[in-house]
Amino acid sequence: MRIFSKYVFRQAAGSFALIMVSLTGIVWIALALRQFNVVTSQGQDTWMLIKMTSLAVPNLMAIIAPFSYLIAALHTLNRLNTDSELIVLSASGSKVWTAARPLLLLASLVSIFLAFVSHFAQPWSMRQLRDYMVQVRSDLLTQVIQPGRFTSPETGLMFHIRDRDANGELLGLVMHDTRDKAQSQSYLAEHGTLVKQDGTAYLVMTVGHIIRRTDANGPPQIVAFDKYIVDLDRFEPQDGGPGDLKPRERYFSELINPDPESSSYKNQPGQFRSELHERFVTPLYPLAFAFLIIAFVGQAQSTRTSRMQSLVVTFVIAATCRLAGLAITNAMVRNPSMVAVAYGLPIGAIVYSLIVLKRSEKQRAGVGLFGKLMDGIASLFEAIRSRLAPSRPKGAAS
Repeated sequence: MRIFSKYVFRQAAGSFALIMVSLTGIVWIALALRQFNVVTSQGQDTWMLIKMTSLAVPNLMAIIAPFSYLIAALHTLNRLNTDSELIVLSASGSKVWTAARPLLLLASLVSIFLAFVSHFAQPWSMRQLRDYMVQVRSDLLTQVIQPGRFTSPETGLMFHIRDRDANGELLGLVMHDTRDKAQSQSYLAEHGTLVKQDGTAYLVMTVGHIIRRTDANGPPQIVAFDKYIVDLDRFEPQDGGPGDLKPRERYFSELINPDPESSSYKNQPGQFRSELHERFVTPLYPLAFAFLIIAFVGQAQSTRTSRMQSLVVTFVIAATCRLAGLAITNAMVRNPSMVAVAYGLPIGAIVYSLIVLKRSEKQRAGVGLFGKLMDGIASLFEAIRSRLAPSRPKGAAS
């Protein structure tokens, strides 16, 4: 049976890897296409787009891996049923666990993989993505020099230039700042030069006007200038440091013991609770799926209709269970009592599957015992009949 178990494991693992890579690749391509205009409009190249979208792969894997295992395990058992291998296995007296063990082993490996992704790969990738986003948003020197394009590095701030000459001088510069609700300011200049000095970036504008408006209904204030210098560093988003990391960007130790003075913790304490428990709940789903599949699809089935019904019902139950888990994760943000429900869902699926398997084994054992009992009774009656039958005298003609 070891050969058969290795065969089942190779089939399931191969299907899982293929499905996992395919689904992740499809979703990654869709994400890259969606973010293409966003990234390139901020002056970044395609390589930056690839790096930023690739950092989202661990998050995609955490969602896709349980479903990939579900599809792979269902496909493997359906193939064994179609080729009558489960029927032969059952006829030889083997139990359902012969085919179940390799599927449980694969589910355990997927769960370990998900635990690693959730606790290490995902926070690391989110931190790297955060750094890239800060770089993209704060690098105004890259964003400004986009001729003929309106660029908004943050809400309420917009840049536009008509052209850029061979010396790097900006021509026809417009900068509109409405971040201060009390007043709006617009800068118009014929020429502009980007200068860096002592680690600080400056925009030197020449021959232009500043238009200030403090009252939406009142007249604007217009100030002409020959030369005006703007400190670009004040437009850059400031990195708040580790204390301002979002829950998904934190490692386990930072989630379980956050700084009470952290602005992110003050603003969304429920998000910390939800993220912490989700990292422990997610690895339970491959195991829950494995037991559901073994309970409902692991039995030998001879008809195509019964096999298809079992496959559909099992997939719907498992998928509904996972989607409900994702909804409960969101509910944990507002309701701490949903933590128990989050753990109870996959554990309950495992317990229910074990109950179904136990009942099936009892039914099969009951049929076998009944058959043996009937055989014993028939043998007893045959012995009694032979003893009670009149014996023929010796020498009697046959």
